[in-house]
Amino acid sequence: MDYSIETASLKELQCDCIIVGVYQDLQLCPSASVLNDNTQGLLRKLLDRGDISGKNGETVLINAIPDSAIERILLVGLGEKAALSGKNYRKALFAAVNTFKKTTIKSVVCSLAESEVQGYDWQWKTRQIIEVFSDAVYQYTLTKSDKTTESQLEKLIIAAPDFELSRAQAGLAQGRAIADGVAYTKRLADLPANICTPSYLAEQALNISKQYRKVDVTILEESDMEDLGMGCFLAVSRGSRQPAKLISLNYQGGEPNSKPIVLIGKGLTFDAGGISLKTAAGMDEMKYDMCGGAAVLGTFVAIAEMGLPLNIIGLIPTSENMPDGDANKPGDILTSMAGKTVEILNTDAEGRLLLCDTLTYAERFNPDVVIDLATLTGACLVALGRVPSGLLGNDDILCNDLLAASETANDSVWRLPLWEEYQEQLKSNFADLANVGGRDAGTITAACFLSQFAENFRWAHLDIAGTAWRTGDKKGATGRPVPLLSQYLINRANG
Repeated sequence: MDYSIETASLKELQCDCIIVGVYQDLQLCPSASVLNDNTQGLLRKLLDRGDISGKNGETVLINAIPDSAIERILLVGLGEKAALSGKNYRKALFAAVNTFKKTTIKSVVCSLAESEVQGYDWQWKTRQIIEVFSDAVYQYTLTKSDKTTESQLEKLIIAAPDFELSRAQAGLAQGRAIADGVAYTKRLADLPANICTPSYLAEQALNISKQYRKVDVTILEESDMEDLGMGCFLAVSRGSRQPAKLISLNYQGGEPNSKPIVLIGKGLTFDAGGISLKTAAGMDEMKYDMCGGAAVLGTFVAIAEMGLPLNIIGLIPTSENMPDGDANKPGDILTSMAGKTVEILNTDAEGRLLLCDTLTYAERFNPDVVIDLATLTGACLVALGRVPSGLLGNDDILCNDLLAASETANDSVWRLPLWEEYQEQLKSNFADLANVGGRDAGTITAACFLSQFAENFRWAHLDIAGTAWRTGDKKGATGRPVPLLSQYLINRANG
């Protein structure tokens, strides 16, 4: 979609539809008042007869405007006449863009950024418009013969006053970059596992390096991982005919000697559970077990487009987890790159095996912080549902920074404890630690396992098992946590 900022008056803008806001108690936003005057009081008449109450998220599309060059007006309810919360602002935006689905409307002017949002300026409000519209119009068609989508929107113009133009333009740049990163992540994650293999993920990373000059990519093959002693990682891929890869992206936007921020994304392109085979119901969704890796790639798209002055490393351990005569078995003892031995009690707890060796590998970059993101535990979905991602870590400052970024990005996280008592559940009679800690506190014990390989740097873990994709009739990737990571990196760049 084409996005732009326009400071001209509404009556001078050419589009298929203009979006304006109305509050409860029949109160019009400034742009709505202007349109009301230009249409002989049409909007006021609609309010007076009760066609819209102004409740947040209500919409009324006026398809015919008598004696006017304006083709359509969309009224959007904003709620009580007061500063909106960030969530209610986004709710109104989603209501607006969803109204255009299954219509022929191709170009839209949005004036909703003029509404006051508590704690946020024009830059943030503009950015949210782009992120919300891009997210809502996304529709997967790559493997469909019919490429027709519900929405025909092609152009979005954001109305802004002259004195807010610079902030609006900054929001436009950020919003476009983050929206591109989210869309990239969703397209990659929604692909079936017979297309999106570890080798395919590696090819996409190489394509990113060709597109953005500040990004370099190297691919470690299984032979390289054998030389490094990545016994845990390689054990996962033994049951698959697809060779494992360790994808390394290097974005150099900061000072040459400044410590990098390392992002690690679990890239399991399909998870059958291995010998501990999953049940058939819902197994198709295990193509989404690579959403952490997809989100790292999407975040690199966003940061490269924004040109952030930071040094950032992206590591994506990618494999399949399949049952086979050579697959690792419950009871096997593996030796990690760090030298710690791991007893396999459940081969379906494979993500932590990919990640533990990758965390050890991350030490060679002398990182400032390390953040891993993974669709790691079903327990996180049970505990938190599909609203926040789980957050755990060994550094309060890093975790608090991620919490703050999540509020700004509207990409929620909830911190869980990482107490020493939970480590007791990982004790093994036959190895340094077991790969699972039983039914209790599964998300926490998974993070406890990872923490034993993150002792030499500041580290945070994002469990995105409940937030990386939607299920049911709306099944599809969400692109999270690209907005959260992008905001964290923006904050670091501005720090």
